[in-house]
Amino acid sequence: MPMTAYPDPTLEKLLDAALIHVVFDGWGPETFRAAVADSEVSEALAKVAAPRGSVDLAAAYHKRGDREMVKALEEADLSDMRFRDRIAHAVWLRLQAVDREAVRRGMSLFSLPHLAPEGTRLLWETADAIWSALGDSSEDVNWYTKRATLSGVFASTVLFWLGDDSDGFTDTKAFIDRRIDNVMQFEKAKASVRENKALSAMFALPNAMLSMVKAPAGTRRGDVPGTQTASQGENAE
Repeated sequence: MPMTAYPDPTLEKLLDAALIHVVFDGWGPETFRAAVADSEVSEALAKVAAPRGSVDLAAAYHKRGDREMVKALEEADLSDMRFRDRIAHAVWLRLQAVDREAVRRGMSLFSLPHLAPEGTRLLWETADAIWSALGDSSEDVNWYTKRATLSGVFASTVLFWLGDDSDGFTDTKAFIDRRIDNVMQFEKAKASVRENKALSAMFALPNAMLSMVKAPAGTRRGDVPGTQTASQGENAE
């Protein structure tokens, strides 16, 4: 699934220059000033590309990780993998696409109350990128539940990964497997309710209401911000 939103080259240049400073100074004003100086981007142009300074650089770094993950998925041979293993592999690829200390600093930044909503949105975009890259074509309430559950999985996985000192991050890989199993159990539980006549009758009214919930307009369009263009593929419902 191609990521259709092309990154701003000026923002990417600033980001490249900033990364060496993030480990020491975090995603703060000092890092942004150093990035402007090192990249030789004019201050005026830098403020256009990143009006919030390092906050915009941190968000750009997260989105770069999503793009790298999607690219790695496109190049991977997933044909022999079970669907749950494809999801687990995508989460692992997403972790490999970023520097752990830069992520640690980013989590500190987006845990600030005024930035927490943006941090949540970025997590949602990562979950959306994974589901879309794996061919999810749901257009009803499942579009939301899949991304909500995977957002929770990814957030908890990142927290675990940041504290993992096992060789080759084997503990993180095992953690991902356990959490993906939780996601698949949830999907199976939804399917069981639909297939059970008694339960279907019991939930007839809620299901009727939920059936009116649709995926956001533009989910299949590349020109709508915050949405992904899903490739043709397997529906993971």
